Amino acid sequence: MSKFRNFNGTRRVAARFAMWLLTGAMLLPLNGCGVVALPCRVTSAVLKIVPVVGHSAATPLDACAAAID
Repeated sequence: MSKFRNFNGTRRVAARFAMWLLTGAMLLPLNGCGVVALPCRVTSAVLKIVPVVGHSAATPLDACAAAID
């Protein structure tokens, strides 16, 4: 029998609860506008990774986040 087992029901629920608790703790310092602008900022950051067209594709999302703030 392996030392490392798959998560059973109780551990899975505890891990999911801990994940949501951590997510809430990360969003807590943001004010209302910051929470709403978060998807625009995250999507913009992901697009900026794309080599040639990343920054130009992320420009509208940056403008969206700036308008929300």
